[in-house]
Amino acid sequence: MTTPEEALDAACGPRLTLTEEDILSRTDVYFERTREIVRHFGDKYVTYAVFIRRPVIAACGLALAWLRNVAREQNFSIEIEEHFSEGEWVGAGEALFYLTGSFSDLVLLETMILQKTGAACVAAYNAYQMAITMPDTPFLAMEARHCAGAEMQELMAYAAAVGSRAAQKEGARGFIGNANHGTSGFFGMDIGLGTMPHALIGYAGSTVRAAEMYAELYPHDQLVVLVDYFGQEITDTLAVCTRFPERAARGEVSIRLDTHGARFLEGLDTTSSYEVLERHNPGIIRHYCSDRERRYLVGMGVSAAAIWYMREALDKAGFPKVKIIASSGFSITKCMTIKAARAPVDVVGTGSFLPKSWSETYATADIIAYDGQMRVKVGREFLLKSFCQRAG
Repeated sequence: MTTPEEALDAACGPRLTLTEEDILSRTDVYFERTREIVRHFGDKYVTYAVFIRRPVIAACGLALAWLRNVAREQNFSIEIEEHFSEGEWVGAGEALFYLTGSFSDLVLLETMILQKTGAACVAAYNAYQMAITMPDTPFLAMEARHCAGAEMQELMAYAAAVGSRAAQKEGARGFIGNANHGTSGFFGMDIGLGTMPHALIGYAGSTVRAAEMYAELYPHDQLVVLVDYFGQEITDTLAVCTRFPERAARGEVSIRLDTHGARFLEGLDTTSSYEVLERHNPGIIRHYCSDRERRYLVGMGVSAAAIWYMREALDKAGFPKVKIIASSGFSITKCMTIKAARAPVDVVGTGSFLPKSWSETYATADIIAYDGQMRVKVGREFLLKSFCQRAG
């Protein structure tokens, strides 16, 4: 089985290194001009501090590996001092790491360093918060379809794995895998996890037939079936369980709730959703909650009431070992609400650890020393204080 360390090494192989020409074409022009000025008037030895203005979880592994690769390929020396270990909590404005080397060597790299640092650290923070909010529930990372290309996909999967391991150190189940092979190694897996999309059910013509097709080709896999395609979550769930009663009795069948937010799960409306929660956790609906939290409790889509209602139907029909996998917009807030409602979800599938507001991912790099002389622009003196305290 691939270890996360091996996966990081593989991800940071030659393909992660860009030539000087490639880097020049992707960096901001003023850095190119600065390099030419520095080369003309004399180079200096500088130290950068890289930081983010909000709390995050340190997930700098891909960025730092890229830096080392570039330095090796272009034959120059750098020093990297990590202020925080990977997966460690980082306060707002605290330097994630310090980078020291020749100004003319490093100046072209700032743009791409920041690209590979900020978003990963914020996504790691989000994944950590999700996992620690629902510590007894395993998660499956399903971020790939929401990413802008392969590089972002790799950064986000790596971030989720780092945040997950931080939560696992505190006893959470965390992310047990992800939905594709390419980044599965970050989660200690050799393959991605998953069974069927809605398209297969449309192709098969019925939910039961899709389950039969899957079971025929993958007889030794867990049978995980989407049940919302026809808007008959309860009916189709029980039909699948009745078709595979032995497997259901052994706990080898799971149903995935992915009801979209424009309709209620079969058999529910607003009134009946409140009634479901009244049966199982009346306190949660008698306390103040925001409109968003109320929607997660009793609204359309995969709500706490929907999960409880499905559990009721399965238990009543004699399928207590059939598991419920829930997906569809499981953000940190939704995880907190579902946890508070004690909804009996067995696995959560989510890509909502991706940063919601991209501006919160903006990392910054400031030079804090030129040839050993401490100097930084006004307003960033806190970086000098932090560096001097660490050095001292």
